[in-house]
Amino acid sequence: MPLSDEQNSDCDSLRSSESAATSSSDSEYSRQSFTSDSSSKPGSPTSTSPPKVVTFDEMMAAARNLSNLTLAHEIAVNGNFHVEPIEPPHNSLTGRVKRIVHEAFWDRLADDLNEDPPEYEHAIKLFEEIKEILLSFLNPGANRMRSQICEVLDTDLIRQQAEHDAVDIQGLANYVISTMGKMCAPVRDKDVSQLKATGNIVELLRQIFHVLDLMTMDMVNFTIQSLRPHLRRNLVDYERAKFQDILEETPNALSKKPPTDEEEEIFCLVTF
Repeated sequence: MPLSDEQNSDCDSLRSSESAATSSSDSEYSRQSFTSDSSSKPGSPTSTSPPKVVTFDEMMAAARNLSNLTLAHEIAVNGNFHVEPIEPPHNSLTGRVKRIVHEAFWDRLADDLNEDPPEYEHAIKLFEEIKEILLSFLNPGANRMRSQICEVLDTDLIRQQAEHDAVDIQGLANYVISTMGKMCAPVRDKDVSQLKATGNIVELLRQIFHVLDLMTMDMVNFTIQSLRPHLRRNLVDYERAKFQDILEETPNALSKKPPTDEEEEIFCLVTF
């Protein structure tokens, strides 16, 4: 049955109202969906939780964890890994500065010992440092040698003797050399024996510290060899734990873009 003009007008109005309602509903749904999606993304501007700012201490802690993780992995998988002393090139700026500073230090020590009466304070500090290095070489059960080293190289007693000009620097140096001969690896026997032929006390102390540095490297490499089997057995668990520590220190690290060359250079300078 044909509709009248008035009925057609009513139908057109109803369809327009329904279309407007539908468009309004779709638009509202789109806004809700957009808002919901945006708020669910942690990096969106409308997120209620701002991005976590990594502090300098947290960055350094993550760097230490990463350094330890890398070192442990290298020790475990590389059977030839060992530590060697690093000397800067002779003509480099670092090498020249190091050489000048060392010469100035030993020249100052020589001037102090040549005074009348001699000034022993710098020499006493050197013997205190030597005592700490020797004690670091001892096993936990070496109580007898530990007590002997602490008794002979008692800095308080040496300082009292120095006040009365009764300290025997040469005798203390000879005791240090004898103790080094008992502690060193066989490869260092020749280096220790050559110290006894040195007559100048300042040069003798200088050579003692040089050989002690070599003995320290030997001890570090021995420790690495001892730890390698243990690290190989527990490497997976160790790396998993360290990686978790790194994520806890820098939780957003995996979602960030790779650092630029300048950022990597700055990071290396700050870390090392």
